[in-house]
Amino acid sequence: MTTTTEAGVLAARFKETFGTAPDGVWQAPGRVNLIGEHTDYNEGFVLPFAIDRTARVALRLRDDSTVRLLSTFGGQDLAEASLAGLAPGSGSGWTRYPLGVAWALQERGIEVPGFDLLLDSDVPSGAGLSSSHAIECAVISALNELTDARLGAEELVLATQRAENAFVGAPTGIMDQSASLRGAKGRAVFLDCRDQHVELVPFDAETAGLVLLVIDTKVSHSHADGGYASRRASCELGAGLLGVKALRDVGMAALDDAAALLDPITLRRVRHVVSENERVLQTVKTLGTDGPAGIGALLDASHASMRDDFEISCPELDLAVDTSRANGAIGARMTGGGFGGSAIALTPVEHEQAVRDAVVRSFAEAGYAAPDIFTVTPAAGARRIA
Repeated sequence: MTTTTEAGVLAARFKETFGTAPDGVWQAPGRVNLIGEHTDYNEGFVLPFAIDRTARVALRLRDDSTVRLLSTFGGQDLAEASLAGLAPGSGSGWTRYPLGVAWALQERGIEVPGFDLLLDSDVPSGAGLSSSHAIECAVISALNELTDARLGAEELVLATQRAENAFVGAPTGIMDQSASLRGAKGRAVFLDCRDQHVELVPFDAETAGLVLLVIDTKVSHSHADGGYASRRASCELGAGLLGVKALRDVGMAALDDAAALLDPITLRRVRHVVSENERVLQTVKTLGTDGPAGIGALLDASHASMRDDFEISCPELDLAVDTSRANGAIGARMTGGGFGGSAIALTPVEHEQAVRDAVVRSFAEAGYAAPDIFTVTPAAGARRIA
């Protein structure tokens, strides 16, 4: 369906559900992180892009403090909550994300009335493509407009991060919502997470004769689980022991001296972040000189670092990466927070089918669930579509 058709269908379903037309329909994309993993909360560099899979919300303001939430996903009942006394931990499942956004806006002093909301999304959940932030960014785009809050992109990023950290309880950085809110067609978002400076970097795989395959391993993960939090805690410990504000301030040359100050595990965590920041900078530079065809080795090195130093990969992700490389991909890595989710494989068009077939075959031989494999391209960021 086209965007216009999707918006019309969702608006019609909203009217059937709630008895009146929505005030509008907004959408926000998921994201793929090309490179730069777990560097965002260390005030470092990341290079994600918004993808052509989105969360869409039809929303109408109410004249009371009631919030009614429903999704198009099967088997889910209408959820209802009150904005009066809304507190962190409220809601369950996907409803935490719109409620968290409303809470974060209220915390900023913005008067948020109740609202009815119908959600539809084709961003796979748990796949490391930031389905939760897509929901949050669609909702905050709607409420920002309808309440006339007039928050700029940087403020919207911080409000959604506050919702994610304090309301949902996931200690994430600002990368995902920055990509969803600030992405552009044909561009990757080169983000400095210290000051939110953004540079839109051309990323045109198609012109280079390449496709970017996403391999969803179907191994679900959650940022609210302990693995992500423990990695962040290790990074904060490392920064403290090294006497810096954040690991952003540690250069590659300092790693040898850091070995005398850090325990082996913390050293590995620090080494990943420091080297990953350097890989992001090298990737941006290489895209400007050689285009997408030049970044394969950097993607491979990123995965090795996440597998060995940060230890956030899993057997399914490693198999997807290794099989892709063995069958024609020029570079591959896991993407997202880790402990499951998706891998990406930058692949010449002529090898796309071979990579797809080989990955499916290798998963079957290993006894894993069949992966979902699809292509993505850089797409526009959050916006109103009806």
